[in-house]
Amino acid sequence: QVQLVESGGRLVQAGGSLRLSCAASGRAFSSYAMGWFRQAPGKEREFVAAITWSGGSTYYADSLKGRFTISRDNAKNTLYLQMNSLKPEDTAVYYCNAVTYYSGSPLGSWGQGTQVTVSS
Repeated sequence: QVQLVESGGRLVQAGGSLRLSCAASGRAFSSYAMGWFRQAPGKEREFVAAITWSGGSTYYADSLKGRFTISRDNAKNTLYLQMNSLKPEDTAVYYCNAVTYYSGSPLGSWGQGTQVTVSS
C-alpha cells in the first residue's frame, strides 16, 4: 500500500503561486493514476486534478483549468501541483491520493494534507 505525505502549503497573497508536493512511499506509486483534492472550511472534499501513471495525460476540475498544473516524477515517487494566480477561494487543505483516472475517484486512505491559505 502506498503511503502519501503532502507538503508545500503556506500563507500566500492573492495572485501568488505555490507548488505542492506529495511524497509517496513504496514502488507501487508509478503504477497508479494520482490525483489532488481539496477541502475548504465547511465544505466537502472536492476533486482538483488527476494524472495517469505515466504522466502522459491529465485533467482538471473545470473551475481550475489554466491556473493549476498537475505533474509527477516517478523516479522520485513524487506528485506535484503547481498553483498560479491564486485566489482566496483556493484556501483549503489539499490532499493527494491514488485515483481511478477517468472518474477521479480516490482509492486509498487520506493523509494529513497541507494547508493553503490565500489572503486577499
